[in-house]
Amino acid sequence: MGENINDLPGVGPAIAEKLNESGYEDLMSIAVTSPKELSDVADIGETTAAKIIQAARRLADVGGFETGIELLERRKQIDYVTSASESFNELLGGRGFESQSITELFGEFGSGKTQVAHQLCVNVQLSKEQGGLDSHVFYIDTENTFRPDRIKQMCEPFELDPEEVLDKIHVARAYNSNHQMLLVEKAMELSKEYPSKLLIVDSLTSHFRAEFVGRGALADRQQKLNKHMHDLLKWADRNNGIVVVTNQVAAKPDAFFGDPTRAIGGHIVGHTSTFRIYLRKSKGGKRIARLIDSPHLPEGEAVFNVSEIGIR
Repeated sequence: MGENINDLPGVGPAIAEKLNESGYEDLMSIAVTSPKELSDVADIGETTAAKIIQAARRLADVGGFETGIELLERRKQIDYVTSASESFNELLGGRGFESQSITELFGEFGSGKTQVAHQLCVNVQLSKEQGGLDSHVFYIDTENTFRPDRIKQMCEPFELDPEEVLDKIHVARAYNSNHQMLLVEKAMELSKEYPSKLLIVDSLTSHFRAEFVGRGALADRQQKLNKHMHDLLKWADRNNGIVVVTNQVAAKPDAFFGDPTRAIGGHIVGHTSTFRIYLRKSKGGKRIARLIDSPHLPEGEAVFNVSEIGIR
């Protein structure tokens, strides 16, 4: 049996085309979806959708379990991009931001989230010896924060040609949460054309926050955010890429002790992010990064500098 979705019983050319357009390009992506989701995108009944999913599961061999050795092999393929700050890299385990994962940068306005995102757009284009991956970048901009002039400044110390660097950054302005989600699918397609190892969403939650207001809308918002985060993870896995999302903090009036802020998006964003980094301002151009959450690294803090030439 082939590995093609056209081989599935009940999937004719018209349905196959709809599935492809919605990002279901292989058996595995169909095997792990729900009948409701599939019936929505392909305009078919849920019973038919369930049959297609069952067939995909048989063909795709959804074992779901891997041995520790297989996982170790997969971890060996992980790539890293330097943050350009030694202490920041140390905080992240020594080499910087890692692929096959989502790193969430959260903090108040002016804490340096967008600065780090811009710096990574430059750093990922460096050679591997310099701590980069020689790759293109996708930048989903929700609040009109992308600044080409800033990229130019950051190119100087590396003696990179700013025109060439900007040419490899593909920026899309997201106008609402649906558009934002569609842009991840678009990035998935374009990654075949442009070898990209970095996808940035700046900021992840602003549209969701503006559109889903009040307690009544919370469940819908979280469900949609959940799908968005999983689409981003899928991109990271498929491209062995790094996903970095920025997130604002909301004041939490009942927190008199400890830190009076928490990231928007709650548990959904927190659990799907592999690394969560809380950024805050310090004296002068200094910023403090605190690793809140990571599967294998201890909590810790790093001090870094934001100056005209970027992050150091």
